[in-house]
Amino acid sequence: MSYNRFVDKVVIVTGAASGIGEDAAKSFAAESAKVVVADINEKEGQRVVDEIQAAGGEAIFIQADSGQETDNRELIQKTVDHFGKLDVMVANAGINIEAKIADLSVEDYKKVRAINLDGAFYANKFAVEQFLSQGGGGAIVNIGSIHSHVARQGLTAYATTKGGIQMLTKQVGTDYLEEGIRCNMVCPGYINTPLTETVAPEIREKLASLHPINRMGEVDEVSAAILFLASDDASFISGTDIKVDGGYTAV
Repeated sequence: MSYNRFVDKVVIVTGAASGIGEDAAKSFAAESAKVVVADINEKEGQRVVDEIQAAGGEAIFIQADSGQETDNRELIQKTVDHFGKLDVMVANAGINIEAKIADLSVEDYKKVRAINLDGAFYANKFAVEQFLSQGGGGAIVNIGSIHSHVARQGLTAYATTKGGIQMLTKQVGTDYLEEGIRCNMVCPGYINTPLTETVAPEIREKLASLHPINRMGEVDEVSAAILFLASDDASFISGTDIKVDGGYTAV
């Protein structure tokens, strides 16, 4: 089944040089969106753009550090300068440094917070400002995690920041509905990405077993939820999340 839900829509995906962000960017482009691939990694980000263009899609790369306010402001401005508007923001960029709180350095906590939570805040704030300047309308999809909802040992910084994104989504998703702006969140379980593929096989097996479906998820399964929430199919949905987690948080 094919869709074409994003004709004439301009979409930014942060952290789009690999993993979930890469697949989401390609999926938007496959549905006729004009896509901005945003990432700090210029080489891999440009590769994603080249592959989108080779498949007949339209995309540009903009280098941006999601943890920096100025980079986020410039990301929006460069997008509008090139495409004339913004319709969808996908705040996907994120990192993890594992440690329990007594072992977590303040420096590492601030690093995770800057990318995960501050980055999502900047992306949401500046996207909303742009949507309002265009007369309203627009959609934001934040990428949370199962650990926006449940804990796991050693995830102090990650779970704290992903939990914060949940409340950011609720606030933004209800504050601007009268202006036609929706904001929702996708919460993936453990997904097969270049990052998880580097983990030892026995650890991957353990992670897979944590899901009642008894496997890890695939990036296209997460992208399907992202595109749904960004589309008019989700026109009556805002301030909530979809858990793409193989039943992880249900048990």
